[in-house]
Amino acid sequence: MEAIRVTDNIYWVGAIDWNIRSFHGYTTPRGTTYNAYIMTGEKNILIDTVKRPFLDELLARIKSVIDPSKIDLIVSNHTEMDHSSSLLEMQKLTGAKVLASRKGKEGLALHFPELKVDAVEDGSEIRCGGKTLRFIDTPMLHWPDSMFTYVPEDKLLFSMDAFGQHYATNARFNDEVDQGILFHEAAKYYANIIMPFGARVVKTLEKASELDIQILATAHGVIWRKDLGKILKAYSDWGSNVTKEKAVIVFDTMWGSTATMAQHIADGIASQGVEVQVLKLGDTDRSWVIKEVLDARAIVVGTPTINNTMFPSVADLVFYMKGLRPKGRIGAVFGSHGWNGGGTRAVREQLEVTGLELPLEDLQVNYVPHEAEKERCREMGRQIAMKIKEKK
Repeated sequence: MEAIRVTDNIYWVGAIDWNIRSFHGYTTPRGTTYNAYIMTGEKNILIDTVKRPFLDELLARIKSVIDPSKIDLIVSNHTEMDHSSSLLEMQKLTGAKVLASRKGKEGLALHFPELKVDAVEDGSEIRCGGKTLRFIDTPMLHWPDSMFTYVPEDKLLFSMDAFGQHYATNARFNDEVDQGILFHEAAKYYANIIMPFGARVVKTLEKASELDIQILATAHGVIWRKDLGKILKAYSDWGSNVTKEKAVIVFDTMWGSTATMAQHIADGIASQGVEVQVLKLGDTDRSWVIKEVLDARAIVVGTPTINNTMFPSVADLVFYMKGLRPKGRIGAVFGSHGWNGGGTRAVREQLEVTGLELPLEDLQVNYVPHEAEKERCREMGRQIAMKIKEKK
C-alpha cells in the first residue's frame, strides 16, 4: 500500500473502506475513505488518522514514505472517531504530541484520557522546515471542535469534513473520477451531514475567501485540485438555501391509495412546467430523499393513517428531516385513511417544527381516491407549482 503524493512533501496516507454501507444513519453504497496526510521535512507531521480497523493500512502507507516512528507531530482536525480512533496508537508508536482546537482537546480527553494533546488558537501558526501550518476554527462544521489546517506555501487546505464525499475509489483527485458521480456524492454528503449548519458554511466560506487555496484536501473521498470554483459555488448555494423550481413528493402506501394521490399531485405539478421527483419510502432510502430535497423548493409528504397516526416509514423520514432542518422551503401534506384519520395531522405537526412553510390545507381521501378526489390531487399539485414559482 503506497502513499500518494499531493504536493512536493505532502502525501495521502489514508484508508479505503470499500464495503461500508451505512454511515451517520444514511446509506453509503459507494463506500468511503478516511483521509490522512503526512508532511515530511525538518519535522514530519501527520494530519489526522483513520478509523481504528484501518490502522494497519495507515501505517503501511506511511512506511512507504518514512518510518512511522519518525513522526514528530500529529494534528487532529476533528474528534469524530472515523478520524481520531487511531490517535492513541499513533502517539504510543511515535511519542508525538497531538494538536487540536480547544474544543478538540476537550473532546479528545473524553474519548482518550491518556492522550497528550495541546490546544491551538484560532488563527495561530507553527512553522516547520520552511512550511507553515495555520489553524482555523470552523465550529459546527460539523462538530464544535472542527478546524481547518492551511499550508500557505502549498496553497493547500486540509478541510476536514467540508467538501467531502462518501466515495471509495483508487483515484485520489477530483479530475480523475466521473464528475456526475462525484457531485452526486458531494451533494448527498452535504445534505445528510452539513445541511443543518448552512449559516456556518456561509461564514466559513467568507473566512476561507481570504486564503489562496488551490487544493482542498478533504477527510473523505477525493481531493479537489482542479476547478475548485465548482464545489465552492455548490457549497455557497447549499449553505444559502438556494433552490430551483422543483418539488419532491415522498410518500408510503398500504393499499395503493396514497400512491395514487402522489401520482396525480405529481401530474398537477408537472403540468405547470415544474420539475417533480416522486419517491416511495420503503423502496427509497431516506438519505437519497434528503439529497433530492437539497435543491428542491417544495417537499410534499404523503402518508396513510395507521393507528391514528402516520405510517412508520413516513415517521422515520420526517423525524430525520426535522434534525436536518431544511429551511426556506414549502411543505405540503396529503394522505388517505380508513375509518378514522390522524396521519396527515401528525405529519403536519412534525413538518411545522422543521420550519417549512405550509401554505395549503392538508389533502385527505377516505379509503380510495375516485375521479373527483384525483382532480383535487391534481389541483393541489397545480397550487404547489404556483407557490414554487412565486417563491424565489
